[in-house]
Amino acid sequence: MVRSNHPTPCDKVTLNTPTQVKLNSQNLARLPDLIKKPTYDRSKVNVGIVHIGVGGFHRSHQAYYTDSLLEKTGDLSWGICGVGIREADRKMANVLRGQDHLYTLIVRHPNGKVENRVIGSIINFLLGPDEPDAVIELMANPATRIVSLTITEGGYNFAPSTGQFNHEHPDVAHDLANPTTPKTVFGYLTESLRRRITAGHPPFTVQSCDNIQHNGDVARKMLLAFAERRDPQLAAWIAERVDFPNAMVDRITPVTGVAEIEYLKTEVGVLDDWPVTCEPFLQWVVEDKFSSGRPAWESVGAQFVPDVTPYETMKLRLLNAGHSVLGILGSIHGHQTIDGCIKDSLFANYLRQFMDAEVTPVLPQVEGIDLSDYKDTLIERFGNANIKDNLARICLESSAKLPVFLVPTIRENLASGGKVELAALVIAAWCYYSDKRKSKDGTDLEVVDAMQDELQQTASQTPTDGLAFLRLTEVFDDLAKSERFTQIYIRWVKEIYDNPDVTTHMRTLMHQGN
Repeated sequence: MVRSNHPTPCDKVTLNTPTQVKLNSQNLARLPDLIKKPTYDRSKVNVGIVHIGVGGFHRSHQAYYTDSLLEKTGDLSWGICGVGIREADRKMANVLRGQDHLYTLIVRHPNGKVENRVIGSIINFLLGPDEPDAVIELMANPATRIVSLTITEGGYNFAPSTGQFNHEHPDVAHDLANPTTPKTVFGYLTESLRRRITAGHPPFTVQSCDNIQHNGDVARKMLLAFAERRDPQLAAWIAERVDFPNAMVDRITPVTGVAEIEYLKTEVGVLDDWPVTCEPFLQWVVEDKFSSGRPAWESVGAQFVPDVTPYETMKLRLLNAGHSVLGILGSIHGHQTIDGCIKDSLFANYLRQFMDAEVTPVLPQVEGIDLSDYKDTLIERFGNANIKDNLARICLESSAKLPVFLVPTIRENLASGGKVELAALVIAAWCYYSDKRKSKDGTDLEVVDAMQDELQQTASQTPTDGLAFLRLTEVFDDLAKSERFTQIYIRWVKEIYDNPDVTTHMRTLMHQGN
């Protein structure tokens, strides 16, 4: 999941539809019948959830679930106030404020059907750099019962190699010295919880909605590490009283572009400066532990369970790893999108064989899930031609993704004597990608990664040291010490450097039946 960049403003797109309506509260009744509108009274919705990090995924997922809840149950105590704590969030704040916090969700089905829906669950937006005390006071208000997060992996401020909180970050030092004007999510959470204790209010729940394994546990660990430096007694209270439910979240949500804005203008007649497009599939599996109550999200499709781990592992190792398999191999081949890869039978078959032969044997049992059906659904979702999910987005921050999505599958197969050849080819291809940064025909490939310099430096040593890239312990830990894996990896990395046409090597593995 990647926070969208602000699309081209609507006034730069030629208007050629006679009945165009600007999206805002006053105009809801004037919107065309082609778009579904909220039927609940938004003026009576109260903030019960503060969400930090309002991007495309939050708006297609948690805000959608909450909008559905408001529609179905009429419980208007669970409205959302969005919060941005970075200067980069100002664009989202301005767009949403200009539309009374309304936006359009465009749901694109594989068969070409498109559903348009105005989401009304976000009722306010505060920008931390402008009004930090207002954000803290809202979070300290007892009416706020959940503070939820989509802040991406980087927002949790942990070192990838150790998983420990980075106390040396300058923003952390700032927050410890200036608790009422914080810059990090941990500064905001800690100060607002301190104020709740002082006022005698119960704690809120911290609910991570990020695509991180055991996201609630990670949020808890990082917050306690920060709070311990701020006030050990406060940290002890947080550890005892605040809940951090783990959750598995899923809905493919590409970056919003000009095409979505123009589609709403010219085909629907709605002027929306920042809509969201997504697939019809969505899933939310949540551990049912909340400090001060929760919405009845199960009434609109969420699933509450005592342990989210099996669902989380299944999704990370099939869907997210599958994305990386297609993203890396497809980029070097010259494909542009995930659906373009799936249309290529070689890539679709390679992905399915990877899921069947290397992932499924090391997955735990998942109650209520037929894995064969789940994998069929994944292939169908990836092949949705109406969701143009760019491979450049998929390959963003691969150094944070592959250690979670792919490397654990490799390690478990090595321990059990399982197959690792298909995954080894992906790692070898990633080495080539990180070094050359070009597809097989010489087209430049975009690399956006916190470790991009280290990746290129180590990968560039491959011609003289075949294991240089694999020795990047921040990513691979001690995988380079596995004699079985290194023999397979060295073979494939040599093959790819000699011939970057990855399809040749994919066919070899497919012919061998892995």
